[in-house]
Amino acid sequence: MFQLNSLIDSNKKKKKRIGRGPGSGKGKTAGKGHKGARARSGYKSRLGYEGGQERLFKKMPHRGFSRGRFKKPYFCINLYQIDKLYKDGEKVNYDTLRAKKCISKKEKNIRVLGVGEITKNIEIEANYFSSSAKKKLKEKNIKYKII
Repeated sequence: MFQLNSLIDSNKKKKKRIGRGPGSGKGKTAGKGHKGARARSGYKSRLGYEGGQERLFKKMPHRGFSRGRFKKPYFCINLYQIDKLYKDGEKVNYDTLRAKKCISKKEKNIRVLGVGEITKNIEIEANYFSSSAKKKLKEKNIKYKII
């Protein structure tokens, strides 16, 4: 009769024991090859390291310019989102968006995009308006101000 403490999981695969002689399948050098940095203890693989040879990314020419370092983070909001978030007669600006937890501290600039429709009479203050947003706001006679 079987007892619970004597049951063995037959599906369990045994761990490969490395460095236990030639019969183990990973004997002698334990899968580390012969000498070199990888065979030593404490080796950490470094990204791009080529064993003393000049690294590939250092050999490649540096071309172009990236404006990523100087780019200002913008918070983009669409007209339909403003319509959902705000009630009639409210003012849309950085402070009200922070109060509604829509914008992070990093994003100091607001960009209004013209996706969707706006039905409420709202005053909008932002750093940038897309041409389609300006067009829609003028059609509806909604006040907007570029800061």
